[in-house]
Amino acid sequence: MLSAARLAQLRAVYRADLLESCIPFWLRHGVDHLHGGMLTGLAEDGTLIDSDKAVWLQGRSVWTFATLYNTVEAKPEWLATAESCLQFIERCCHGENDKLYFSVTREGRPLRMRRYVFSECFAAIGSAALSRATRNPALAAKAIGYFATYLRHSFTPGVMPPKTDPAVRPQKGLASQMIAIATAQELRANLGDVTVDGRPCSEWIERSIAEIERDFFKPQLGALMETVGPDGEVIDHFDGRLLNPGHAIECAWFILHEAKHRADPRLVRLGCGILDCMWERGWDREHGGLFYFTDVRGLPVQEYWAQMKFWWPHNEAEIATLLAWQMTRDPKYARWHGEVHEWSHRVFADPRHGEWFGYAHRDGQISTRLKGNLWKGPFHLPRMQWYCGRLVEELIASQ
Repeated sequence: MLSAARLAQLRAVYRADLLESCIPFWLRHGVDHLHGGMLTGLAEDGTLIDSDKAVWLQGRSVWTFATLYNTVEAKPEWLATAESCLQFIERCCHGENDKLYFSVTREGRPLRMRRYVFSECFAAIGSAALSRATRNPALAAKAIGYFATYLRHSFTPGVMPPKTDPAVRPQKGLASQMIAIATAQELRANLGDVTVDGRPCSEWIERSIAEIERDFFKPQLGALMETVGPDGEVIDHFDGRLLNPGHAIECAWFILHEAKHRADPRLVRLGCGILDCMWERGWDREHGGLFYFTDVRGLPVQEYWAQMKFWWPHNEAEIATLLAWQMTRDPKYARWHGEVHEWSHRVFADPRHGEWFGYAHRDGQISTRLKGNLWKGPFHLPRMQWYCGRLVEELIASQ
């Protein structure tokens, strides 16, 4: 049970961590006042140690600062930061066939184009949030266009190069489905239930949830698979057996978020079912925290960092457990929320310089004192602080 006193404590923690630690860190050290956009290659104290820019972190930064502007306070600095990051994307990050680069130099010269299209989905949610902030319909059109590119590459056969030879080992991944859900949810929240590639956002969400439930969720195995065969077959190789508990728990809260939006008890059961089995597989009973990878058969995992603890799965677990408790009042979710909250804040948070470290060994010792890189920027942590803060406000109001 989360008591009134505990909820009040959580409200203070989430608000202070977001507005006095995390966001000020990125505004002080990350904003590129010379070339625009967000710099994320930062040391412990915010010193710039690498100036290359990940394009997906530019889109995520747009979403973060525009969402804070829309929902917390209309601060000009937040709006200016969001606009700077989107303008950088538009000016510097486009390649051929409507695709965005994965990484560029500080001034915007292209470095790498990857096969997948996650840069596009984050540009979509950033554009949607900024369209709401500025009341600019042109940005809404950009959001729809970016999402259409994502959908075309992800779900039209033959557009995105396959990861393996489909004649030898055909397979499909969870990531494309769950990111489609999250992107469609954000477009719907900021633009309404707009139509993209012939379907309203709500239909894209339904489509992806149905495929996840049908092909990726294996309740008989107690697992949400990352990679399966075309009809949901378990592929008995390293990649096919690989589980990512944090990723799966993130998927669980996307489904719970949709269940809450629709007041759908079936989706509550699905989301909680995924959360339950992946918490069981992922939580380290000896040292605490979530393993990064495990194997569905309990076999050794080939990735040498499998037992490390990364910041972002703990952010996702903190959201998922709090949301599950709000929707079910099952006391185990309050207990799990307390465990992941205590462990991750004790291990990753940096009270001296602000923000969180990203990477720890199994025992909780920090492995690198980076604050950011091409994967870590102002997204997972502030999203958790913002989302959980809103959940706590709702819980306090309901009491």
